Amino acid sequence: MLTLESSSSYTTEVKRSKFIAYFVPISEYKGLQSKLKAEHPKANHVVYALRTLNEFEQIVENSSDDGEPKGCAGVPALNVLRGKELINCAVFIVRYFGGIKLGTGGMARAYALAVKNVLQEATLIPYEKQTTYMFSCEYNEVDKTLYQLKQLNLTQFERDFGVDKVVWKLVGSEEKIEAFKNM
Repeated sequence: MLTLESSSSYTTEVKRSKFIAYFVPISEYKGLQSKLKAEHPKANHVVYALRTLNEFEQIVENSSDDGEPKGCAGVPALNVLRGKELINCAVFIVRYFGGIKLGTGGMARAYALAVKNVLQEATLIPYEKQTTYMFSCEYNEVDKTLYQLKQLNLTQFERDFGVDKVVWKLVGSEEKIEAFKNM
């Protein structure tokens, strides 16, 4: 399975209709559809598709046609995400109608093409399950701990400076956290 490193966008034109695709990590999904509708008030539709993992490691999928004929927009976009085995990401497609009707098949192909094009612009990385690890250390070990985290490229952490020790909350792949424990 793959996931997305950072957001990307790409504009595809099919028979004078513009399809602006935004490919985002799942952390940026919430509220983005309404934000895009506000940014593109003359757009006819803002379609989306997403794939994510729940707490039981099950794939959860969702899509919306946003007023397009049923199954002609969100499902083709979702099928592209499925085909590339992408996880924890979402794609939004803003459509500006160009005056030429595409038909249901043409519309499905256009939405799928828009997603394929934005995927070519994106930086995809292998998906790694993230876990949380809590530990504590003395104040004189903080610099050493920071150095070890940097060596393993573990950048997601929080520190709580207590009276006599520092409590750390570390988030990273299971593999990297095991390597850190062994250091």
